[in-house]
Amino acid sequence: MTFLASLFCKRTVLVAAVAMMALWSAAPVAAREPDATASAEAASTPDRDRARMNARVFDTVWDTVRRRYYDPNLHGVDWRAARETYRPEAQAALDDRALYRTLGQMLDLLDDDHAAAVSPAQARRQDQARTRRAVMGVMLARVDGDAWRIDAVRAGSPAEEAGIQVGWVLQTVDGQAWGVDFDVEAGRPTVLTFLDEAAQTRAVTLIPREMDPLPPFSVDASRPGAVVLRIEGFEAGLGRWLGDQLAGIPAESDVVIDLRGNPGGLLLEADAALSCFLPARQPWATRIARGGRPVTLTIMPGCGDLEQPAPHDVALLVDQYSRSAAELTPAALQEAGRAVVVGEHTGGSVLISQDTRLPDGGRLTLSRADYITAGGVRLEKRGVTPDVIVARTLEDRRAGRDPMLDAALEALNRQELARAASAGTPVVAMAEGL
Repeated sequence: MTFLASLFCKRTVLVAAVAMMALWSAAPVAAREPDATASAEAASTPDRDRARMNARVFDTVWDTVRRRYYDPNLHGVDWRAARETYRPEAQAALDDRALYRTLGQMLDLLDDDHAAAVSPAQARRQDQARTRRAVMGVMLARVDGDAWRIDAVRAGSPAEEAGIQVGWVLQTVDGQAWGVDFDVEAGRPTVLTFLDEAAQTRAVTLIPREMDPLPPFSVDASRPGAVVLRIEGFEAGLGRWLGDQLAGIPAESDVVIDLRGNPGGLLLEADAALSCFLPARQPWATRIARGGRPVTLTIMPGCGDLEQPAPHDVALLVDQYSRSAAELTPAALQEAGRAVVVGEHTGGSVLISQDTRLPDGGRLTLSRADYITAGGVRLEKRGVTPDVIVARTLEDRRAGRDPMLDAALEALNRQELARAASAGTPVVAMAEGL
């Protein structure tokens, strides 16, 4: 059982590799003709060990929600009735795909984007995200149900070499819908089918291969007078990394923090990131757990070796896939007047969750506390509204254009011009459009 507080949303799923392993078993051949009815019944009934494990996993999920969910009223859901409905389906599941689909349907009753159960295969993929492993090189974002859109294609990956494009919608992997039970296998040809933007079917065969992991944090200093810090997730070490980067950036340079597509992560690292820009002990949120007692969250030092908040002008990029910690961070900086937020309205998934290991190696993520901003705003189901709203279209992405980043740089330049005007100091505008 894991009790690291985290802010991670299930609705945005980044998948670095997609693959499937199929296991088939043949029944012994008898000397007589097989009984078709008996064979059909056997094929639709899990064996004893499978049924027992299904029941253990279901009972762990159901009981953990009942005892640990942040809202003791479970958002008005009749949880005992849910058990009567879904336990027989879970126990009868023939494989992980069926089991975790049933668990997902039950958890969806809570109407909580953090409440999710992931299969052992998915848990392994998450655990190996920052290790060298076989990959295909695509990132998937759930559209709805079993529909997944290609959100990014990794440079130099098998997916890029096969011509897979951002925006295509994944239909099948080796003839089956994308599911929870896929494991990657290096060197094994895999057939993917997609619908492209013209609703035409595209079939692509590629071969996964081992690649080094993508870094969780990266720097782009290619633009004069500005540095872009890209944060893929609020992972361990973020605060120290952010402090190290800010310490080396001249005070007169602008800083853009890119949180687009960021699903969240560790609450501790969100606080550490905020400590890079806000003074120590400043209240920035209130946490309310199952018992109802509010706890004020205050800034704790965690920004590497920086002893004072960084002096830079700051903009944050967000989109509809910025969730959880990637919402509370821009909300706190926006309320404090410390940063300008640019992009799309965020997802509105801002409860504080924890993970529990399941008996089969899967993982349950469950909300354990509510979150209210220092300004008294509950962001759950509401999200963050940017100061500057701008979208990035599929055509922009394919052409390498980034109007969100352009708008952020322009907003920061306007801030500088406004300060100079109030101080009576002439400033040369550096951004196009000013």
